[in-house]
Amino acid sequence: MMKKHKKAVAVITVLMLLAFCLTGCGNGGADNKDADNKGAQQGAVTNLAFASGGTSGTYYPVAGAIAQVWENNVEGVSVSVQSTGASAENLNLLNQGDAEIAIVQNDVMYYANTATEGFANAKPNEGFLTLGTVYPEVCQLVVDASAGIETVADLKGKAVSIGAAGSGVESNAKQILAAAGLSMEDIKVQNLDFAESANAIKDKAIVAAFITAGAPTTAVTELAATNDIKVLSLDDAIIESLCADYSYYTPYTITADVYGAAEDTQTVAVKATIVVKADLDEELVYNLTKGLFENLDAVAAAHAKGNEMSLEGAVEGVSVPLHPGAAKYFEEQGLSIE
Repeated sequence: MMKKHKKAVAVITVLMLLAFCLTGCGNGGADNKDADNKGAQQGAVTNLAFASGGTSGTYYPVAGAIAQVWENNVEGVSVSVQSTGASAENLNLLNQGDAEIAIVQNDVMYYANTATEGFANAKPNEGFLTLGTVYPEVCQLVVDASAGIETVADLKGKAVSIGAAGSGVESNAKQILAAAGLSMEDIKVQNLDFAESANAIKDKAIVAAFITAGAPTTAVTELAATNDIKVLSLDDAIIESLCADYSYYTPYTITADVYGAAEDTQTVAVKATIVVKADLDEELVYNLTKGLFENLDAVAAAHAKGNEMSLEGAVEGVSVPLHPGAAKYFEEQGLSIE
């Protein structure tokens, strides 16, 4: 009986040890799994698509400079810059979920958000919010110097590019023409992007092109190097009318040295703005805002437009509300958020 009892005790002991080992191994596996998950989360990369503009414009290289700054200063993000038809298309890409970030004109985003102008037949686009405004976008009326165009009114009956269909440039062109007493019916409309417009002027297919972008604009600079062109000054009455009728316009001077002109050019400007999907994570947008506006020197080193960007200017000309993540950062910097 004693032997049987000892055997029973031994078996029970072995079973207990086995159970303990299995439990320990099980917990160890769970711990290892948790550690693996934690490591995976720490090493996870958030991929962001940044909708910009055509490769001959200013948006594309500026977006590239900003994307590089984000990748260098915001942990865990990878930003791919997309070449697009600019403002209007960019807002549609955000709305469709094909991009998370975009650079757009502050007037166009207002139109989309309020379903006005070129967006009048659509529902208000409320799927995006502002990260911050960045630099002035200059409304440039580029003309063939040999075409005898001295005023906007002289465009009547002529072939003119008013920008890509549905673009912010198109809206600017319509408003500038209207301020001069002209309508779309008064000109031979061509809907061309910046590079196409430059080529059309070279080929004498058009006499003028509206281009809204940071000055200098690559397409205009390259055209000026091969062709005799000028950027037309707007009459004072047109500038005053535009600024009175539309709050997003401001007077702007393109100094003569920008394109090697004989004198300064008087025109108007809107403001380039970084927007993000409204449902983008608040902490992520906070980090993107901080990463950009605390490293503007790096943007400036990559593109001249960085010299026109500032923390204080980031909350000026905001035509659609700031994203909560951006607002939090600006408030921490003591900026007034309306």
